[in-house]
Amino acid sequence: MPHAPSPITLVPSAPLHAGHAAADRADSLIAACLAAAAQGDSHAFFDLGVAFSTGSYGADCDLVEAHKWFNLAAVAGHDDATRARADVAEEMSARDIAEAQRRAREWMRAATRHAA
Repeated sequence: MPHAPSPITLVPSAPLHAGHAAADRADSLIAACLAAAAQGDSHAFFDLGVAFSTGSYGADCDLVEAHKWFNLAAVAGHDDATRARADVAEEMSARDIAEAQRRAREWMRAATRHAA
């Protein structure tokens, strides 16, 4: 996978009482990370893992998705991703981990198809 040099760092969104502007900003951060992830950016993979593992930045807390993104970050060479993936896995069932791995493989297959 290609590695984009510019990391996307998620920053805390505004408090929920700030209304639609905060939600729009959180959605924009997730969208930016997804776009960078589509280019193989390991930092974007990692940031998405953080968002899904903590339920922040407009993402629902979803450990299967978090594991998937941390797994993709680890494969792409992100230094902290292996540890983060292991931390998330401690909270998951074997079935959930298998699903996360399936989703990561599907993401990689789709990325390979789009790159061709």
